[in-house]
Amino acid sequence: MASTATRARSIYRSILRELPQRSCTEPSPVQQRVRTAIAAHSHDHAESQLAQAEQYVQYAKAQRTYTTLLERYNPGMSIDEEDKVRLTARRVGMDLPDEFEKEKGPS
Repeated sequence: MASTATRARSIYRSILRELPQRSCTEPSPVQQRVRTAIAAHSHDHAESQLAQAEQYVQYAKAQRTYTTLLERYNPGMSIDEEDKVRLTARRVGMDLPDEFEKEKGPS
């Protein structure tokens, strides 16, 4: 029983580490739900529930790593089309001309 409780606490902490951080001190509804689910696990299905929770933690870690690698190796993914064109031109040694903005005069 003690090892199951220790394992449950460890998994609970791992899940909380994978959840997005919040600035407020009150636990989020997701954190509260995870806490009640782990605290109220039935003893006959405890091992299967803990195994499922461990799989969730591994999945969340893999998704975080995947997102980090995707952002690192595809830096142009989050920029708009105009900046992509400008950066592509600079990559091949060209600078785009400054766009002419027509001044508005008195109408």
